[in-house]
Amino acid sequence: MDVSLTLWITTIGVLTALIAADFFIGGRKPHEVSLKEAGTWTVVWVVLALLFGGFLWWHSGSQPAGEFFAGYITEKSLSVDNLFVFILIMGKFAVPRMYQQRVLMVGVIIALVLRAVFIAGGAALVTTFSWVFYIFGAFLVWTAWKLIKEARAEGDEEEEFEENRLLKSIERRVPSTDRYHGTKLFVRENGRRLMTPMLIVMLAIGTTDVLFALDSIPAIFGLTQEPYVVFTANAFALMGLRQLYFLIGGLLKKLVHLSYGLSVILGFIGVKLVLHALHESGVHVPEIGIPLSLGVIVTVLAVTTVTSLFASRRQAETEARAAREIEPADV
Repeated sequence: MDVSLTLWITTIGVLTALIAADFFIGGRKPHEVSLKEAGTWTVVWVVLALLFGGFLWWHSGSQPAGEFFAGYITEKSLSVDNLFVFILIMGKFAVPRMYQQRVLMVGVIIALVLRAVFIAGGAALVTTFSWVFYIFGAFLVWTAWKLIKEARAEGDEEEEFEENRLLKSIERRVPSTDRYHGTKLFVRENGRRLMTPMLIVMLAIGTTDVLFALDSIPAIFGLTQEPYVVFTANAFALMGLRQLYFLIGGLLKKLVHLSYGLSVILGFIGVKLVLHALHESGVHVPEIGIPLSLGVIVTVLAVTTVTSLFASRRQAETEARAAREIEPADV
């Protein structure tokens, strides 16, 4: 794919303008985001992603467009899993609901910048060293197995968010307040400049995404080695994440099989990467094309969603029946 400097600059400019529009229209004034607002903006971001995929098809053909859609869907599904952690972070720092959308917006911007650095590094590696695909593939297969083990080990215990070393170091070294002051990041009290919890939670959202990037960046490089497609797929997947948080936040607990679905997708892409690495080394092995990859990803996510909702419904019915059976004994 031939990507000129002009196209890069134009794309970054348009993405920046979209983020600015999102901020000034929906996020400038702190407020509680309604389901209608979240749903409208979610549709807007999905439509924009579809339009961009259409532009890629017109500009460079079906191959880059198919790679973009496969990457976008993969990154979006991984982002949904990330929302579980974002909910834990919001609870850990007791973020008032009216400020949560501001936290998510800034956190997503931090994550987008950090991912751009990761993508640039990953692109340099795969261009210079073809054996990196073996490492990426093996890492994704290991991550898939780890996801399955974690899903099986999950019990009734509630998860807690553990602050990383960076956040703990900042909190120790920088004087801070113990309460929020609107959306202010710093306040001055008794002549001292103090950091507010708002800045800490924004850093928590942004830096935690770096850990997620360790899975998602190798995964998308397993679908395409074009940095432009990798970056734009990540950008469109992340930019609609804030609205998705408010739209499906209450439904996340019902996606009980999501980890299994993601493990299948990551394992599949890991195998695809290993096959690609073998092919690059001169070994005659079949390679997995984008149409098959896209089909597998969509099918796995659809099956995972249906089975999750069915399992959640059965569990709710079982709990309701058990409650009715216990009720007469309490009277």
